[in-house]
Parts: sequence; structure tokens; C-alpha cells
Amino acid sequence: QVQLAESGGGSVQAGGSLSLSCKASADIGRNVYMAWFRQRPGKEREGVAATAGLRGSAYYASSVRGRFTISRDNARNMVYLSMKDLKPEDTATYYCAAGATARNGALDARRHGSWGQGTQVTVSS
Repeated sequence: QVQLAESGGGSVQAGGSLSLSCKASADIGRNVYMAWFRQRPGKEREGVAATAGLRGSAYYASSVRGRFTISRDNARNMVYLSMKDLKPEDTATYYCAAGATARNGALDARRHGSWGQGTQVTVSS
């Protein structure tokens, strides 16, 4: 199974920016979605952004659209999440995931079989 490892994250004030990176241990495959999820305290894990290797299509949760950007480097087996205009409600543990093969499952945690260990993002007001 492919191993995923996140890096980045940290603490920032509201309105600030952070970037996350995720490295896969092997080629994910261009027809497989890579995604970012987050889990806030006391909440279920939610899909934030996803991208397929083909055509670079990207999909976002409505709560982050326009503020977060997902990108993917297939040659390096990397996926990134650029976050700007961060809000306190963005505070969460962020997870990299891979495995979904259909657009309608890209932001569904049940459709991804590989997960990173998570990285903390804290946004203070």
C-alpha cells in the first residue's frame, strides 16, 4: 500500500497563509484522486480539496473554495494544498489521502484507501 507523508502546517493568525505538502511513496496513478481532508475537534473528517492526475481537475468544499488551492506533481508523487485568508474555523488536523477513482467519491473519506498521519493547522483570531 502506498504510504503518504504530510509536511507543513503550523500556527498562523487569521488572514494568514500556509502551505501543506504530501509525498507518496510510489506512483499513485494519474486516474486516482489525491485529496486533502481535515478533522476539527469534535467533528467528522471532511473533504477539503481533491485532484485527479489527468487534466489537473480540482474540486473543493464550499467552505474553502476561493481560498485553498490544490495542486499535484505527478512526476514527484506530490500533492500540495495552498491555503490563504485562513480563518479560525480552518483549525484542524489536515490529512492527505489517495485512492478514489471517481469524481463523486473524491471528497468522500470512504473512497480513499491510503492516508497520511496528519499535520496540525492552527489559526488564531
